[in-house]
Amino acid sequence: MTNAGKVYIIGAGPGDPELLTLKAKRLIETSDVIIYADSLVPEEIAGFARAGAQIYGSKDMSLDAIMSVTLQAVADGKTVSRIQSGDPSLYGATLEQMRILESEQVDYEIIPGVSAAFAAAAVLKVELTVPEVSQTVIMTRAEGRVAMPEGEDLVDLARHGSTLVIFLSVTRMFRIANQLQEAGYPADTPVAVVYRVGWPEELVIRGTLEDIAQKVRDAKITLQALIIVGQAVNPSLLDPNSGEKVAVSHLYSDEYTHLYRRAGHGDHADADRADLYAPEAMRFNRKPSHP
Repeated sequence: MTNAGKVYIIGAGPGDPELLTLKAKRLIETSDVIIYADSLVPEEIAGFARAGAQIYGSKDMSLDAIMSVTLQAVADGKTVSRIQSGDPSLYGATLEQMRILESEQVDYEIIPGVSAAFAAAAVLKVELTVPEVSQTVIMTRAEGRVAMPEGEDLVDLARHGSTLVIFLSVTRMFRIANQLQEAGYPADTPVAVVYRVGWPEELVIRGTLEDIAQKVRDAKITLQALIIVGQAVNPSLLDPNSGEKVAVSHLYSDEYTHLYRRAGHGDHADADRADLYAPEAMRFNRKPSHP
């Protein structure tokens, strides 16, 4: 395309404008055209646009309308920021947009954002991959109007017993709770539901597979909520008085040797470590040279 501009598909994060990456903010501030998912992205994020930029909310726009605005702007040599909620790679509905950009030979770039999954984990103060508890995270959704591919039914996935992060499914909370128990999760498995994470109205509901569905119904939550299931969200993991033994990561363990530290204590171990890793330490801590 002659004098063509460029498109940036930007992950805006879960809602808190301060969770934008520096790159995302810079691009929004300098783009000529802003198209943002105004049902999921705060207006404040679109408000970072420079004076004179064209701003479109996409909640009422079809794919054809969005791409018509985008392609016309690019043909005019303009820069377009297409702002999605969370991270574009997870339930971002970006593939169909990228296919059109590819077919039109438009230059585009994807700017990652903070997923609601990780924002929710931060709010809950949990680690989704706890040693000896869960080392696998499955991100999925419950089947509804969108059919699941073969082998990705929630019951099939749940049989792994790992940490489950379930998007776009809070209206099916009773069915989810039943399916997960059918798959082998105990009724007392911890569950956390985080509504509108990163927004002023953010709400956290904790429970178990036995009672979480009723708690969600009582809170009248029907959209924009993330469900996290598994022992990784068990509040007792943070409680030093719970009496439960919690495994410690090898990363900082005195009993574990890795590239930068040897197992053991005392001067002898320190001396061995210095001898063994001095070249690496010098390589990674070398001061920059100046002509």
